[in-house]
Amino acid sequence: MREAYIERKTKETEIRVRINLDGTGEAQVETGIGFFDHMLTAFARFAYLDLSLEASGDLEVDAHHTIEDCGIVLGQVLRQACGDKAGIERIGEALLPMDEALVQVALDLCNRPYLVWDVQCPDGMVGEFPFEMAEEFFRALAVQSGLTLHVRLLSGKNRHHVLEAAFKGVGRALGLALRPNTRYSGILSTKGVL
Repeated sequence: MREAYIERKTKETEIRVRINLDGTGEAQVETGIGFFDHMLTAFARFAYLDLSLEASGDLEVDAHHTIEDCGIVLGQVLRQACGDKAGIERIGEALLPMDEALVQVALDLCNRPYLVWDVQCPDGMVGEFPFEMAEEFFRALAVQSGLTLHVRLLSGKNRHHVLEAAFKGVGRALGLALRPNTRYSGILSTKGVL
């Protein structure tokens, strides 16, 4: 079973994350930020991974620490659950529509963390979620999991739609990358290691 659990406590946040990469997309998420809970639930559903995430943070300051730290811990638990990444597809991509929004995602579970966030949309709030924090979340996720991640907005202007397409798109691409490779059981790399 490809599962992992991590707890992380700082002076700003306390986060507990459990993940099962071979799940069905069930999620229990409580961050204190309703829209963020909705996005993480959609992310898990489209990746077909089971996710339990509980976070408490200094929301009286703002949502920054909670959102970024959730990305850190989710990235760490993803890296742990993936192990050496032998026997998986490793690369995933998605083209995800959400009404007028269209987001393209490509990713590689290659241990070379990098984020390209090409999402031009006016900053502002979606519920209690600051739009610009999506980039910080995905950067933390990419760095801690060793993921090369490209997210590009092809069309769209509604912040809710754009963010939902991005979270679902990253989930979909990640789910494809995590699938078992039926033709090659080793680490899918010409170097033999990642």
